[in-house]
Amino acid sequence: MPETPLHPVDPVVGPDQAESPMTGVGPWQGEWPEDPWYDPELLRDGDTRNVVDRYRYWSMEAIVADIDDHRHPFHVAIENWQHDMNIGSIVRTANAFAADTVHIVGRRRWNKRGAMVTDRYQHVEHHVDVAALVAWASAAELPVIAIDNVPGSVPIETFRLPERCLLLFGQEGPGLSPEALAAADAVLEITQFGSTRSINASAAAAVAMHAWVMQHVSFDAS
Repeated sequence: MPETPLHPVDPVVGPDQAESPMTGVGPWQGEWPEDPWYDPELLRDGDTRNVVDRYRYWSMEAIVADIDDHRHPFHVAIENWQHDMNIGSIVRTANAFAADTVHIVGRRRWNKRGAMVTDRYQHVEHHVDVAALVAWASAAELPVIAIDNVPGSVPIETFRLPERCLLLFGQEGPGLSPEALAAADAVLEITQFGSTRSINASAAAAVAMHAWVMQHVSFDAS
């Protein structure tokens, strides 16, 4: 699908009306576009979803299909020991960085509030335990890269992340289980310089995903 911006003359926002990224845009003014990715109900009623401008008025299915065309080849796994709010935040971050898939390990139910509805646009799979996740990763030929600040871990800033890999994160507090650490092909830590022992699990996931982006995504400097 092409890079489709908002209507070139911005039919929604007039000179006395400022668009807010939190409230979205109103009904489409003027002749409706005929491109198949537009959702007639959104064109009619407006689009208040938390999506970037290029996806305004697109159907959810069209957005997912378009992201699928350029998803990055890294996966994210979360060892879900408890009903952790951080899981939703990690799903939201994975969506922002166009991760291939998020894998939830353990309890199937998880708190989706932190995802801010991004789980609708992000592929999410469930595995009953670490063994099932590792078996899936092995079949997919994805090295497992654990992120945890445990003895023997390697600074992520000095490690070359594989282009295709599974980034594995643990719950806030206890971190990854011994089984998860033992199954990992590498264990990395995010270098810290202050007094706290650890950083928030969802923040750590964001740092690790961005580290992958910095190593594998080309940016035009012009």
